[in-house]
Amino acid sequence: MIPRSLAIAIAAMLLAALGMSFYVWRVRGRVAQPEPASYIPPIAPPSAGPMERVTLYVGYDDPGVLLPQMGMIPLPSDRQQRGEELLRALLDVYEAKSSPHVLGPGSEVRNLYLVDPGLAVIDLNSAFADGHRSGVFVEELTVISMVQTLTANIPGITRVKILVNGKERDTLAGHADLSRSYDISSVQELVDDLRSASN
Repeated sequence: MIPRSLAIAIAAMLLAALGMSFYVWRVRGRVAQPEPASYIPPIAPPSAGPMERVTLYVGYDDPGVLLPQMGMIPLPSDRQQRGEELLRALLDVYEAKSSPHVLGPGSEVRNLYLVDPGLAVIDLNSAFADGHRSGVFVEELTVISMVQTLTANIPGITRVKILVNGKERDTLAGHADLSRSYDISSVQELVDDLRSASN
């Protein structure tokens, strides 16, 4: 037989637990759950610097080529910032309505790091990789487009490494190998092959 004082203590604890549960349930109902916001891209700081003529290497999916496209963009004097602005200008081409090589929504370059001797590290956001179309050709076209645009406008780069959200990733969208760095001479050979195949 359970002592009377123990039974009273157990009953009191059960009532307290039920009371707390009811209180938490009532308070939780009052807290407004935030609605998920749609993606709003961060606003890039305005680029400071004189307008300069640059060459962007733009991928065209339909004919399967990489073509140089001349443009004028403001470029700062710092090499690293110049590289970031070049890549952003390239992404602006791909985000246009009549884009020849479509990227996923919200794609952006988070940072560019120029590491001596000759290594450039491109850090993409996760939307760039997660929203990228899967396929050997379209993924390689994206990679060589960025690499070629950088090296055509910033001398001294010999290798390019691509990260996603600051971390290594095996592939861009299942095919293009991001675990290694891209050697500029190999990329140039691929660009030349694409050019000769289109002629």
